[in-house]
Amino acid sequence: MPDTGVDPHPDLKDNLLPGIDIIPGGAGDGRNDADSHGTSMAGLIAAHGQGDQLGALGVAPMAKILPIFSSPANREGQPDALAEAIEYAVRRDAGVISVSSVGAESPRLRRAIGLALASDTIVIAGVGNAPRDQTIGYPANQAGVIAVAGVGRDGNHAAVSVRGTKIDLAAPAVDIYSTSYDGKYSKGTGTSSATAIVAGAAALVRSKYPYLPAREVVHRLTATAVDKGPPGRDDEYGYGVIDIVAALTADVPPLEFESATATAPAGGSAGTTAAGTPPGDGGGDRAATVRGMVTLGVIVAGGVIWALVVRRRRRGDDPPPRISH
Repeated sequence: MPDTGVDPHPDLKDNLLPGIDIIPGGAGDGRNDADSHGTSMAGLIAAHGQGDQLGALGVAPMAKILPIFSSPANREGQPDALAEAIEYAVRRDAGVISVSSVGAESPRLRRAIGLALASDTIVIAGVGNAPRDQTIGYPANQAGVIAVAGVGRDGNHAAVSVRGTKIDLAAPAVDIYSTSYDGKYSKGTGTSSATAIVAGAAALVRSKYPYLPAREVVHRLTATAVDKGPPGRDDEYGYGVIDIVAALTADVPPLEFESATATAPAGGSAGTTAAGTPPGDGGGDRAATVRGMVTLGVIVAGGVIWALVVRRRRRGDDPPPRISH
């Protein structure tokens, strides 16, 4: 998970692997966060709570987070630092790399993302936050990367989310509670949070269907998304709002007849995922520290259930979802 590092929050520490510092100033193994952004994204994916219905619960509370300190506290990171972080995650066999930021391109970063995709790793990235960002940023606009937009508390397109032709999925992005440093909690708005939620969903699907290649996992996520806006793919929601329950349970024909469809035994571990937010995401991400009980699973599920009740799924005669842009 390339980001500002991840603090060993009580709700998250059991799922936090030793990682690495790509840039100077961390704890040496990625398990330190002076910004809160990385800890927030990690909590959305894999917070496990504290028992007795206390604490935060992420989308995939059995997933493991590989923390990579690749972006400074102001999140104005460098593309080659993100590239090195992605290369490290691939070497550590990360199943999902979540990039909750937009930034500059570089030849090394393009090669690193290509390496991840060629290694059967799912790469997910936020599209960017308006008004600072006006078009889909990098790496969300690279072919093969899953570009994630945001929806608000009403289930509709969030004003903070950039629009564009390369959007694949949307997820909740407004007033999202998660973990923060020093055992605290935060509330943020931006496509960073939406990206982390989709990364958690991808980790769950990879756990339940461990033999599915990455492109089939992504196909399952897009094919089961709740259609919004004009029928089919559009520039605000992509193929729709993520529906985690449907992604795990729906009968989704594979893209190719020879694709693997074996299912892991019920109750299996959520596996290992890298979630993240490297250089420069932000524009709209606000960390207001709060204390108390946080149940992220309820927040996310509430948004998905609302969308499921009032909106249709992708029509049967729509073109099949794209995997790449």
